[in-house]
Amino acid sequence: MSANPRPAAAEPLLEVRGIGKSFLKPDGDELVVLDEVSLTLRAGEIVGLLGRSGSGKSTLLRLIAGLDEPSRGEVRYLGAPVAGPAEGISMVFQSFALFPWLTVLGNVQLGLEALRLPEAEIRKRSLEAIDLIGLDGYESAYPRELSGGMRQRVGFARALVVHPNILLMDEPFSALDVLTAETLRSDFLELWGEGELPIRSVLLVTHNIEEAVQLCDRLLIFSTHPGRVVSEILIDLRQPRATVDATFRALVDRVYTEMTAHPRTAREGARAERIAAMTLDAALVHVSPNLMAGLMEAVSEPPYRGRADLPAIGQALHMEADDLFPLTEALQLLRFAEVEGGDIRLTEAGLAFARSDTDERKTLFARHLLGHVPLAAHVRRVLDERSSHRAPKSRFLDELEDYMTEEAAEQTLRTVISWGRYAEIFAYDDQRQVFTLENPT
Repeated sequence: MSANPRPAAAEPLLEVRGIGKSFLKPDGDELVVLDEVSLTLRAGEIVGLLGRSGSGKSTLLRLIAGLDEPSRGEVRYLGAPVAGPAEGISMVFQSFALFPWLTVLGNVQLGLEALRLPEAEIRKRSLEAIDLIGLDGYESAYPRELSGGMRQRVGFARALVVHPNILLMDEPFSALDVLTAETLRSDFLELWGEGELPIRSVLLVTHNIEEAVQLCDRLLIFSTHPGRVVSEILIDLRQPRATVDATFRALVDRVYTEMTAHPRTAREGARAERIAAMTLDAALVHVSPNLMAGLMEAVSEPPYRGRADLPAIGQALHMEADDLFPLTEALQLLRFAEVEGGDIRLTEAGLAFARSDTDERKTLFARHLLGHVPLAAHVRRVLDERSSHRAPKSRFLDELEDYMTEEAAEQTLRTVISWGRYAEIFAYDDQRQVFTLENPT
C-alpha cells in the first residue's frame, strides 16, 4: 500500500488563508488564539496538526467546519468561502457526541435526515456505513450498551454517511484505551488504503506523535499563544508503517525535536531566552512536583544516566507528548533539566535532586523555585513583609488577571500553590483562600 493511496488533485479541496482568531478578555484586551495560519488540503491526503495544548488546533477545525467565524483571513472550500457549516465537510469528535436516546441506526441517520433525502435512501446509506465501520448487528443498540471503541465507530459512521469530501478528526482516538485505539486506527487505515471510505481527504488533530507519523502524509507543527504553523514535515513512508522501523523512529524523533525547538510564543524569542526571562506575569501549566521527581529519577538511572531521548523516555513511562512536554518545560524553568534536539539532559541540580532524600529534595526545590519562578518569590516576599504574614488569594489573582485570562491566572496561581507547598516556602488555606507563613521552612 502506498503512503498516499489516491493521486493528489492539482487544485486543493481546502485553502486556509491567513486565518486569525481572537477573543475578548474580561478586561477588554484581545486574546489571540490563532495568528496568520495558512494551509492547503488536497485529495488523497491525510494531514496532521500537531501542537501543545493552547495552540488553537481544535479552534482551527471549528473554523474550517464553519462552526465559528475567523477574526481575520479566509477559509475556502472547493474555491468558495466557508460561511457556515459546509456540505461536504464532516467532523469526528473526541467525545463521541452521540445522542443517548437514539439507537446506533438513529444516530447515524441524523446527518442524512438533515439533507432531507428519501427515507429509503437514508436507511440504505446508514446501514452501509454501519457495516463499513464494523458494527453490523448493532443497529438497534443504544450508546449505553456499547464500549468506548464501538461508540467512536458510530461517530465515524455518522460522519462518513454523508459521503464528505473532507473528514475533520479532532483527537478521535484519545478517549480510548491503547488497544482499542490501535485497532480503530488500523481499521481506518485499511479502509482508507483500499479506497473504501467515501471521503477524499482527512485533516487530523492529535497530540499523539506516533499516531500522527503512523497515519499522516504531512504534519504541520503549531506553536502556542498564539497558534502559528512553524514547521511542516513530509511523511514519505509506505503503508502499513511499522512503528519499530528505524525510519519511522527517526521521523518520531524529528517531530519531538521540532516541537521542543520552537519557543512557546513567537514574541518571546528563542527558548533559552524565554526561560531566562521568566517574569511575574508568565502563565504556568500545572505539573505535579511528584511527577517532576519521577521523571528526574527515571532519567538519572540506567540506561539513561542523566540524558534521555524524549520519545524513548515517553514510551518507557507510557506518557503522551501532551503530558511529557509540560513536565520537561517545568524542569527547564526550575533549571533541573535542559531539552535540545529531542533529548532531555538533567543539570547538576537535577542529578543532585534525583540522588537526594526527601528533605534534601525539598530544600533544593525551594531554592530553585524562589530563584527561578518570580511569582513564587513574590508571594513569599509579600508574606514576609506583612506583619500578619497573611495575604488573600485575590491579592495575587488580581495582579495576574492584568496580564492573562481568568482561567490562566487561576491555573498559574494553583501551580505556584502546589509547588510552594511541596517546597514548604508558604502554606495555603483553600477554604479561606489565604496564604500564610504557617510552618514555613
